[in-house]
Amino acid sequence: MNILIVDGNEKEASLRYTDMGMDTQYEVYKKVLNSLSLENFNIQIIHPAISNNFLPKGISLDDFDGVAWTGSLLNIYDMTSPIINQINLAKELFTKKNKIFGSCWGLQVLVTAAGGKIRKNPKGLEAVVAKEITINNEGLNHPMYKGKDSVFDAFCWHYDDTELLPSNSKILASNNKSEVQSVSFDMNESSVWAVQYHPEFDPLWIAGLMQQREDILLKEGAFSEKKYFDEELNFFSNYKNMDEKDNHVKYSDLINISKHTRELSNWISNLKN
Repeated sequence: MNILIVDGNEKEASLRYTDMGMDTQYEVYKKVLNSLSLENFNIQIIHPAISNNFLPKGISLDDFDGVAWTGSLLNIYDMTSPIINQINLAKELFTKKNKIFGSCWGLQVLVTAAGGKIRKNPKGLEAVVAKEITINNEGLNHPMYKGKDSVFDAFCWHYDDTELLPSNSKILASNNKSEVQSVSFDMNESSVWAVQYHPEFDPLWIAGLMQQREDILLKEGAFSEKKYFDEELNFFSNYKNMDEKDNHVKYSDLINISKHTRELSNWISNLKN
């Protein structure tokens, strides 16, 4: 099965991760997709935010069974060349028959390309954990959420949210920070599942992100005091010592890998249908 991963980041943004010894966002995606399937995927990664000639020679967008779109540090309303490249790529994918999964920035690109609008969230930054995301009736009947708890937490980092959706969209889940925590829509023969959070992230990677962005998190009030930041950082850094079956453990669904990646495993199953 052929999977295309679209890296949403510019080169400098990815270097911030590698300089700390972390995986890039596209490497995180590649690893989690491979870990969730019993078969080996043929994964191709492209970087439209880095180069205008991002599709390797001999590769066609028609070659792929599925497309996964990563997060990014970009803000879509800036409409710089790296952003426009990605919007145009999404529009081209919409002319194909394919299945697309977008995380965070991926949702924002896909929504914009389909005619929607993204804004800076008036409720501010949502970071580290998006809390109490609630699946609505549409979501409960959608294959993306098969086997998912109806209320859950998810890893996240985003300043922006959806102001206007494409006309045929279905909101699947929301929380008090964003009405659109997930959405699905079809464009021609292209099927889109997208989430405003990051099911591909894992506790250790989010701990690295917290260390990288500690000053931002404290300045933006994501943690009211540094001691609470330190507690959460310690929790995710040492999550393997926690008992995910203990209902009293904080974020038990996030330290359960099969639970917090359920949207992606369901998408993989959907690719085979």
